[in-house]
Amino acid sequence: MPLKLKIIIGSTRPGRKGPTVAAWVAKAAAGHADFDVETIDLADLNLPLLDEPNHPAMKKYEHAHTKRWSAIADDADAFVFVTPEYDFFAPASLVNAIECLSQEWKYKPAGVVSYGGISGGLRSTQVLRGLLGNLGIVAIPQSVPIPFFPEFIGDDGVFVPNDKMKEGADLMFGELAKWGKALKPMRTTA
Repeated sequence: MPLKLKIIIGSTRPGRKGPTVAAWVAKAAAGHADFDVETIDLADLNLPLLDEPNHPAMKKYEHAHTKRWSAIADDADAFVFVTPEYDFFAPASLVNAIECLSQEWKYKPAGVVSYGGISGGLRSTQVLRGLLGNLGIVAIPQSVPIPFFPEFIGDDGVFVPNDKMKEGADLMFGELAKWGKALKPMRTTA
């Protein structure tokens, strides 16, 4: 049975390129028989800034938007976070979305595809991996940085990766599948 892989578009900024990069990530992931792939756009969820009165660890949500987000994350076996780098950090929209929940993340692996300038978003990846680990996610070290990402977006608006990006994505998906299969029994007994 395939693992449920949720690809999360982390930026909600107008004019963002996250959906363009995420479309490639989803297509690449769909090429792996280990995954049933779904892309989630945080812009569609429109999550307010930490508006639940109870701590997320209690999982006593009062708002429909949080319940919807909780159900999406709960349903996942693995994640890929697609994130830009804003001011050497992951976007506030992504940090907020992650911190809105707690129990839904535990014992699930996550990879990161980052995009930016010369660093390819690696600084945002490092910050994000720390946050994910604090919430019980196994943040795998295999990430896919995309430096100078606009150079890989054609006039048609389609992201076209180079061979190294494809190799990195294949490595990341392979590790996600291994960790996803290994961690799944932990969630059923927890």
